[in-house]
Amino acid sequence: MNYLKFLIVTLCSCILMKLHGQEKKSYKIHTIAFYNLENLFDAVNDPNKLDESSPIMELKTNREEIYKKKVKNMARVIADVGLEVTNNAPAIIGISEVENREVVEDVINDPLLRDKNYGIVHYDSPDLRGIDVALLYQKKLFKPISTSSHELKIYDQSTRKRMYTRDQLLVSGELEGDLIHIIVNHWPSRSGGEEKSAPNRKAAANLCKHLVDSLQVIDPYAKVFILGDLNDNPTDSSIKEGLKTENNRKNVGLKGIYNPYENYFKDGLGTTAYRDAWSLFDQIMLTKPLLEKDYTSFRFYKANIYNKNYLMDKSGTYKGYPKRSFSYGGFTDGFSDHFPVYVYVIKESSPSDSR
Repeated sequence: MNYLKFLIVTLCSCILMKLHGQEKKSYKIHTIAFYNLENLFDAVNDPNKLDESSPIMELKTNREEIYKKKVKNMARVIADVGLEVTNNAPAIIGISEVENREVVEDVINDPLLRDKNYGIVHYDSPDLRGIDVALLYQKKLFKPISTSSHELKIYDQSTRKRMYTRDQLLVSGELEGDLIHIIVNHWPSRSGGEEKSAPNRKAAANLCKHLVDSLQVIDPYAKVFILGDLNDNPTDSSIKEGLKTENNRKNVGLKGIYNPYENYFKDGLGTTAYRDAWSLFDQIMLTKPLLEKDYTSFRFYKANIYNKNYLMDKSGTYKGYPKRSFSYGGFTDGFSDHFPVYVYVIKESSPSDSR
């Protein structure tokens, strides 16, 4: 039996598995994911943003038709992530590179997602291009308690002028009764070069770590998920030193952060490619309490990269790369230049869950 079939057999919603060699128990399983939607802009020029430089606004014809196709492609991927194991779309998914709330609403109202009844947490950020992060959640599974947007203040190293970028989104709520916290990130890009732009991502890491610390001051056992497009790899200093991550779950202290994607990166896997080299910029990290073995509340089970064949270029120079939506001034009918990432969380089912 291959690993995927084993996972499906052992972890689908109504399945029984043995713990401690004795009592058979049933488990719930949910997907928590992140996806960079690659320039999900609408086809209307906003005079308050630099959206005229977005790929869809550069198209000469058929903008509305292409926008609708782009939305449908995004909905298809979101609907598929984790489906083969949970028989459901993600319970929670962070997204980035969305222009406004309206484009997010179009995605969740697509026929592929409409029955999931997703809610949205979104704030307009000061990013000059107008791209934001957001959180989608299935209302029947997750109940937000508090939401907040946290501004990242960075400055050009030469001119000392403010550089406007994406805020970080913090959402606290209950996943089927369990309190969890999610921080959605889209850290500053490598524009101008990796080394020159590195201080910007270190500043983003410091802000993110501050948010984690503030949650842990209130509750050292806070279950925190950090997810996003970090524009750095798991081994870069912004993550290893800024967030103080560990790639071995046994070494994670009480207030530590575990990054399951570091080992994937060391094995040569990635979520985005450039000049025949893979980067793993998209990651999901989590705090120590999610690693415990007491499954009376939700715990981390496994991390993955959603790199199915249909998301890849099939031929040519970029064969095997993520099939992006826009290239050379045109629409490719692709998806994104990033693969999604996702984790499974599991919890023992109570007798009342089966009623």
